[in-house]
Amino acid sequence: MSETRRVSAVILAGGQGRRMGGVDKGLVPLRGRPMVEWVLERLRPQADEVLINANQNLERYRAFGVPVFADAIGGFAGPLAGLHAGLSHARHPLVVTAPCDSPFLPADLVARLAAALEAKGAELAVAHTFDQAHPVFSLCRREVLPHLEAFLSAGGRKIDRWYETLRVAVVQFDDQEEAFRNINTRDELDALDAD
Repeated sequence: MSETRRVSAVILAGGQGRRMGGVDKGLVPLRGRPMVEWVLERLRPQADEVLINANQNLERYRAFGVPVFADAIGGFAGPLAGLHAGLSHARHPLVVTAPCDSPFLPADLVARLAAALEAKGAELAVAHTFDQAHPVFSLCRREVLPHLEAFLSAGGRKIDRWYETLRVAVVQFDDQEEAFRNINTRDELDALDAD
């Protein structure tokens, strides 16, 4: 892979897990393994480095053998704060994000997002299934960092609002709708554990 196509993957594990009772979702076991481990397994073959953005239990996340860092913006400011931290720590020109609670993400996520990013000369490529956007499954150029910093400094927090300010390539994954299933509640977790 050429230097300009090298990819850093950032797993977003910085949320508060409110819908699951305030637990750190990335560390919740699914079929005997923490959810973040499933995501790591899916992303490692697709990226040149993998990092984890977490705002609690940083030492436990470091046990997975990858760099771990918290948001630079306090107060659990959401996925844009995680992306901001990821862009700040990434070593490579392209940065892909995925949440810690989507253990079955596509094995070709990066390849398809990168192809669309390049073909459309976009700043960011985002996954969709049918008419549903999946904004935390995105690939962007690291050079958008100053633009994101300005958006956050002005009080912006909504990921879709920021996307509206960029050249975006929408990438359809209608063939893999189930891959974007995320686990928000204990019931969803129990259903998957029972499969």
